[in-house]
Amino acid sequence: MPDCDCATANGKAIALAREQGLTVATGESLTAGMVAATLASVPGASAVLRGGVVSYHGDVKTSLLGVDPELIRRVGAVDPEVAGQMAQGARDACGADVGVATTGVAGPEPHEGKDVGTVVVAVVALSVRLVREYRFEGTRAQIREASCEAAVKLLTEALEREREGTNGVPQ
Repeated sequence: MPDCDCATANGKAIALAREQGLTVATGESLTAGMVAATLASVPGASAVLRGGVVSYHGDVKTSLLGVDPELIRRVGAVDPEVAGQMAQGARDACGADVGVATTGVAGPEPHEGKDVGTVVVAVVALSVRLVREYRFEGTRAQIREASCEAAVKLLTEALEREREGTNGVPQ
């Protein structure tokens, strides 16, 4: 699991977004709103956090986040391209500058041929697109928490790259 002081990481992400005048939105599957709630726990988050979409089911990913239904039929919901489309869809749906998305398998059973603990996190910003795959171990709750922490860390990395002008492509 990621070693994360979440209060510090969340505060850093919010501070970086505020410093750059950027807004953030989330598109969450396995974390089901945890990333948005974690970011919202930081005082002053209202200047940054626009909102989020909990897209636990595939049809919500396609209808609200604009994920290509054929892509989900072909590769399943836990896929780097799906996560990237979810992040872009969160940006679009909430009118934000930065979208962060999580999709994965928290368990207890594998899903669509993906093992428990398989997680993909994506962040799409103005000039940065980062997508990372993870393999977490533990209980369902531990996998979801690790996924939330990974999302905040990746969001922070993307905001740092956005500030520095390094786009992070390709990933």
